[in-house]
Amino acid sequence: MTRRLDGLLSELCGEGGCPKGEPRFETPALATLTDDYFDDPDWIYERKLDGERVVAVKADKTVTLYSRNEKMLNGSYPEIVEALEAQDGDFVVDGEVVAFEGNRTSFARLQGRIGLHDPERARGTGIAVYYYVFDLLSAGGYALDGLPLTARKKLLRAALSFSNRVRFTPHRREKGIEYRREACAKGWEGVIAKDGSAPYAHGRSRKWLKFKCVRDQELVIGGFTDPKGSRVGFGALLVGYWDGGKLRYAGKIGTGYDDETLRRLRDRLDGIVRDDPPFADPVRETGAHFVHPRLVAQVGFTEWTRDNKLRHPRFLGLRRDKAAKDVVRETPDG
Repeated sequence: MTRRLDGLLSELCGEGGCPKGEPRFETPALATLTDDYFDDPDWIYERKLDGERVVAVKADKTVTLYSRNEKMLNGSYPEIVEALEAQDGDFVVDGEVVAFEGNRTSFARLQGRIGLHDPERARGTGIAVYYYVFDLLSAGGYALDGLPLTARKKLLRAALSFSNRVRFTPHRREKGIEYRREACAKGWEGVIAKDGSAPYAHGRSRKWLKFKCVRDQELVIGGFTDPKGSRVGFGALLVGYWDGGKLRYAGKIGTGYDDETLRRLRDRLDGIVRDDPPFADPVRETGAHFVHPRLVAQVGFTEWTRDNKLRHPRFLGLRRDKAAKDVVRETPDG
């Protein structure tokens, strides 16, 4: 533990200011989508990153990377593990692992790492990954999630040594509307607004809000269609979302795949085929096959139509950090 961190912990956590806490996995905070953009001097605004959420735990010199649903990710990102092992002390940090296409974070590019369990194979992909850390939940034997975000940010800067591989997530104060406008002009995903005075809220809350530039969300894969012409694997994915215990059909996704993805996904789909459709709504697609609703896709699109279907959907990748049963239609402030 650095001298600066020790001093800050004494200042902020002395005399019962923070409970004692051992480093362990913590359920991550989740942001709520909104289209009510605002400026507020008590809030901070961060770039929304298009990657995989990762909670990193360092305990007794051992680092474990966890997805938001507590799956271990060490095999996918061995370089991040090594960079955190070189840090002083024990801690729990929250952040996002990303890969880049130019100056934009790309979940599609990160797909080449997701699902890999062999560290050498992960390195061999040639896909460079970076860990953008934005919160500190535990350090120096203290649980810090009860402190205000601004205090946790100050402690985070002191707790870790940031480098090329592990990066501090920059933020702005007050001007959220302007920052979102700038983010959209640069082609970013959007901005995350966070209440600077709030403790860390495990799970979804309105203390963190999403100001999106592009539309995307997770959807459950419930089937696929036959490939046509020279296409391999399948033609399109059939997707939906849960609503009142029913899987509602949201349309088909025919773009966003390369041949390797088509083949790999078809292999996985063939292992979960079922005879009857899982959707509550009729599916009138030629050559449709149905699967048990277990896989979750990240999907980009332009808008929802009046009949609750996706317009111009594009496959971005598979998600391993969210259970299919938890996928609902994401609506502003919902």
